[in-house]
Amino acid sequence: MTSSPGRMDGRAARWAGQRERRRREFVDAALRAIARHGPEVSTEQIAEEAGVGRTRLYKYFADATDLQIAIAGRVGELITAELAPVWTPRGTPLQMVEAGVEAHTRWLAGNENLYRYLTMHSLSGQDAIADVKTTIATNLTALFEHYLRLFELDTRLAEPIAFGVVGLVESTAARWLANPAGLTRDELAALLTRWVWRLLDDTMRAGGVELDPHQVLPGVQR
Repeated sequence: MTSSPGRMDGRAARWAGQRERRRREFVDAALRAIARHGPEVSTEQIAEEAGVGRTRLYKYFADATDLQIAIAGRVGELITAELAPVWTPRGTPLQMVEAGVEAHTRWLAGNENLYRYLTMHSLSGQDAIADVKTTIATNLTALFEHYLRLFELDTRLAEPIAFGVVGLVESTAARWLANPAGLTRDELAALLTRWVWRLLDDTMRAGGVELDPHQVLPGVQR
């Protein structure tokens, strides 16, 4: 009996859904393996964490690079979720900056092995760190556009400000992770908060707007 096109399409859709679900399960297993074994984790260790053989793993990923790209994408999702205080701002401008910096430095300090894994593969050609930074900066761009528009300022500034803030916070925090130089995470977060605020404040002042860092902005919850 010949299968109907509708039945074949349904079967293909179910397989695609199952494949995507298994890929996510394997990526989550990879994150656990990286946390356990460190940034030089092997494919065999990832497969063992997932409870499958190495060849089974590659039924769902074309090669090691495909797996690395999937891991980087998952990390981007996790960091974006961790930075929820930024995407749903509350409080004063300074509190908003503090919340974002605190979330990022807390995630970095708590996921050192994963960050080092991404750095290693960035150096080997797959720039996972750049992908994650781009994800964060793209979200920040939309947020900054909203506030620049609110104060009738040039929204073209949103993207360079966003990428500048992300570059400042990520590179400084990454260097601190490699060499704390006696600074605690709280001290680092306080420094970054002050620097980021000064960058934002200078941008607003250049447009003739002076914000009180301790005054809640219009439309923002306390």
